[in-house]
Amino acid sequence: MADSTRPQDNHMKAKGTRLRRDVLSRYERDSDGNIIVDISATRVEDLYNDFDKSTPYIRRDLDQDLTDYLISCIRELASAPFIIRFTLANQPDELKMERIRRSLNTYFQYLAETETLLILQMFRRSAIFLAIGIGLLCASVSLNQLLGPTRSLSANIFVEGLTVATWISLWEALATFLIEWFPHRKNVRLYRRLASTQLAFRSTAQADLNLKDERSNNRPHGTQ
Repeated sequence: MADSTRPQDNHMKAKGTRLRRDVLSRYERDSDGNIIVDISATRVEDLYNDFDKSTPYIRRDLDQDLTDYLISCIRELASAPFIIRFTLANQPDELKMERIRRSLNTYFQYLAETETLLILQMFRRSAIFLAIGIGLLCASVSLNQLLGPTRSLSANIFVEGLTVATWISLWEALATFLIEWFPHRKNVRLYRRLASTQLAFRSTAQADLNLKDERSNNRPHGTQ
């Protein structure tokens, strides 16, 4: 039986590998082999929310569409190494580049810390449910022993309800501890990767020049 499932398992693994290779092939790579996540904008200001124009950029939230796009890309790339490249109308000066670096780091560090606090709250909730479940279990066992096999209908309903409450509390504790926290832990790792990633900057003119060079290098010899 085990041998008959191996070809199917191998087929699924091969299919998953091909799909992942197809996803990664859509991205450009730099000279070090890192995948490039490209962000194009006209101005540095376009990378931020316009909610409060009086707030310095370093303290403004990044544009929601930008953050959603970055998170989606990094989820898609999984563990593959990457950099984020910003293409702007004009090459930003060192001050603006530093602002973007600090903004990206601050924003995603904040998201990572928020997710970490949420995990701690979930663990505290799990511990509370576990304590309640154990207490109810002890009470249920004690009542069953105290009342014995012959009991009134109301006493039987109460004991059965106590047993149900016990298992609900224990299930909530185990579900939180074993299942619910894991996606949040993945988010923490993703946000920390985004907070510490390398950034690159270029102008639109430089991007056009790179594209022309790439097309020229890919053109078959002898063509004009």
